[in-house]
Amino acid sequence: MAEDMKSLEENLRQQNRSCFILGASGETGKVLLQELLQRNLFSRVTLIGRRQLTFEDKAYENLVQEVVDFEKLDEHATAFQGHDVGYCCLGTTRAKAGADGFVRVDHDYVLKSAELAKAGGCTQFHLESSRGAEKTSSFLYLQVKGQVEADIEALGFDRFSIYRPGVLLVDRQESRPGEWLARKFFSAVSAVRPTSMSVPIEVVARAMVSNTLLQPEQKTEILENKDIYSLGKSPEK
Repeated sequence: MAEDMKSLEENLRQQNRSCFILGASGETGKVLLQELLQRNLFSRVTLIGRRQLTFEDKAYENLVQEVVDFEKLDEHATAFQGHDVGYCCLGTTRAKAGADGFVRVDHDYVLKSAELAKAGGCTQFHLESSRGAEKTSSFLYLQVKGQVEADIEALGFDRFSIYRPGVLLVDRQESRPGEWLARKFFSAVSAVRPTSMSVPIEVVARAMVSNTLLQPEQKTEILENKDIYSLGKSPEK
């Protein structure tokens, strides 16, 4: 399996393809970026965000950064042109942005970005969503996640991959006491066996990259937590 993956990686490198990441400053986005650079799959990696990011590691020197105003994305259409693959880890919380702000970021910004990417020639779109996402849900968070999944699917990408992780096991820079307690609980459980409720953030990022190399059975695929675990586990495991 490891040898097959190496062969797929080499084939992708030879195709001289490019990708972009939305949300590279977030927890998943940061790890995803590291994974992409370590595996050196793309000839060009572009970060699209609201501010310029700074990096000390020389491995980040060749990154392209596009600073955009998400409230005026139509004015930044060129930032989304010429990419083969798009990764979206963009998101906020209701507690941080309020209900309206949450909808604007997790639905409106994400959908508009996907539209511009599709118009700019992007054929693959990989979206970090959430376990339980459902557009008919009575819970705003799950409803918004499910609705943006459906709206992006309607755009007709050649390939649309949806990742629905459970509780993300990561030490966030920002303080969220409730999440901290949940992560501690699920980390202890996951030390014994993988669960359907949680997943280390490194596993999510690795799964998103590894899945890019595989040929899907259909245009839209949904990877639930167990699928993410299977794809994102360390090669030596």
